[in-house]
Amino acid sequence: MLVAEGLTKRFGGLLAVSDASVTVAKGAIVGLIGPNGAGKTTLFAMIAGFHRPDAGRVTFQGEDITGLAPEEICRRGLVRTFQLVQPFAGLTVRENIAIGAHLRHPGRTAALEAAERVAERVGLGAELTKPAADLTIAGRKRLELARALATEPTLILLDEVMAGLNPTEIAEIIPVVQGIRAGGVTVLLIEHVMQAVMSLAEDVFVLNQGRMIAHGAPADLVRDPQVIEAYLGHGAAERLAGAHG
Repeated sequence: MLVAEGLTKRFGGLLAVSDASVTVAKGAIVGLIGPNGAGKTTLFAMIAGFHRPDAGRVTFQGEDITGLAPEEICRRGLVRTFQLVQPFAGLTVRENIAIGAHLRHPGRTAALEAAERVAERVGLGAELTKPAADLTIAGRKRLELARALATEPTLILLDEVMAGLNPTEIAEIIPVVQGIRAGGVTVLLIEHVMQAVMSLAEDVFVLNQGRMIAHGAPADLVRDPQVIEAYLGHGAAERLAGAHG
């Protein structure tokens, strides 16, 4: 469904991403992991059209989308969330989600109705009339997810949707992501919460210092010496391997 080949991005003298490739099959949940500063968000930004790659190309559903504007890529069914969630604070939850829904539902009434359906999917059904500014961090994360889903994508890129959440909130959002896939949306996610990656993803790519250093099933990667050294550390790798052994 998605093939990103040999993507490279420089910012001045900094090589942020170097010759990185990712493939995502339709119906999959795929993880992208690596230390802070590895280039994961830059890679997402190139796939979703926010940065033009200096080299490489992106194909989505068989079409070359390299360098297209984000709104055009979104119209084709590929959307991303952002790590820093910034809802329109003066609007309600329903109105925030409707902004995304306007892409497919130009009329206000239809967009608001679509927003309600999406809110139910992400567990915000009871918060529709609440000002977005009043949401907790977990609520804002769900709202960011809902706004992206409201564009009715076939592939969603989730950028650290669990960052800042406590263990209970993480446990609550895992089934939401599984439900998105069950609803027919393919998922590529950046995530530092490795337990969540182990629970969700069947396929994981590991980025370190802008380069892809490993790719495989999560259970294999927690035993990969390169991944342990670059990212997991021995203690975490042993715990994860034990929990999923």
